[in-house]
Amino acid sequence: MAIGGSTEEQALARLSDMTGGIEGIGKDEHASRIAKAQAFMRAQGIAAVYLNAGTNLAYFTGMRWYPSERMVGAILPAEGGVEYIAPAFEEGTLNGFMKIPGPVNCWQEHENPYALFVAVLRRMGVAAGSRVGLDESTPFFIADGIRQQESGYVLENAKQVTAHCRMRKSAAEIALMQRAKDMTLEVHKAAASILREGITTAEVTAFIDRAHRKAGASGSYFCIVLFGEASAYPHGVNYEQELKKGDVVLIDTGCKFKDYISDITRTYVYGEPTERQRAVWNAEKAAQQAAFEAAQLGVPCGDVDRAARASLEAAGFGPGYALPGLPHRTGHGIGMDIHEWPYLVGSDDTPLDVGMCFSNEPMICVPGEFGIRHEDHFYMTEKGPRWFTQPAHSIDNPFA
Repeated sequence: MAIGGSTEEQALARLSDMTGGIEGIGKDEHASRIAKAQAFMRAQGIAAVYLNAGTNLAYFTGMRWYPSERMVGAILPAEGGVEYIAPAFEEGTLNGFMKIPGPVNCWQEHENPYALFVAVLRRMGVAAGSRVGLDESTPFFIADGIRQQESGYVLENAKQVTAHCRMRKSAAEIALMQRAKDMTLEVHKAAASILREGITTAEVTAFIDRAHRKAGASGSYFCIVLFGEASAYPHGVNYEQELKKGDVVLIDTGCKFKDYISDITRTYVYGEPTERQRAVWNAEKAAQQAAFEAAQLGVPCGDVDRAARASLEAAGFGPGYALPGLPHRTGHGIGMDIHEWPYLVGSDDTPLDVGMCFSNEPMICVPGEFGIRHEDHFYMTEKGPRWFTQPAHSIDNPFA
């Protein structure tokens, strides 16, 4: 796909809905996730876990409910069925969203939901002194409200349970992520084709949202568009830019498809690259490949980060987080959340295992000049790492 030369209408016409022929996560998989969590909880001596509205509630029960100032969630016991807790006026709506059936324990607006939570635990047979996990996204006000009940429960972070289950993706999850990433890669190609001198970052961002919609998503989940010197800032700047000949173009975007997220970055030059731009672009590509090759089963996540940094240091960048060089971790896990465990960072000793999914983006930032980030994702198979999307081919033809 050429960089420039198309109108927005021509680029959109080349896109089509890519969402057909693939189902979302079904009830059976939600049930198997609950069973896996319960087996782990029993092995670890955790009596129950509270799943707050948000990603963890959706992951285990299939219920999509956004967190708010009211306590809405589910209690997952180590033994027995899931039970829900919600305001009484939401009971009908909650039942409509329910995929994994269970009683709904309701509280009226003037009542204390945290006292109800403790009462439900006791009725479920969770004895005082038991360990009760609160999922890591639970707001402080809920955790504090439960603590004030002085129930005798040992409250702790349930991350060990949620991460244990969520960090290893099933074949169905990987298929959904693959489709989302395929959609975003086509959007990247379309975005590159509409570039012209004078186009603004805001115009490109708006086009990318339209393009994601044409591909079947609800729009962009996020979008970062940077030109020239602004591309040296990993998460962008607070001002709009206009494209000029010779500018580095960095576009980082993604969409959500049936709860699973894509996140791909492409960086190239509008016009003829300089030797400096070409050298840094190639050093970034080498670092991304070094990280990929280091990602073998059983290897600690931190070793992947170290491999990318070693490649960059050999090319004259760094050392460590020093600039010009890589100022952040090499990658993050991804799934229903755009950033989730484990992480490709030196402090993460988690061994790579089948089903783990990661971004691979050892960005090179050159302050005052430009930044180069190649971001593709890979997942671990029984034979090692496998790309979701193939890395950029060359600075002259990134989408070959």
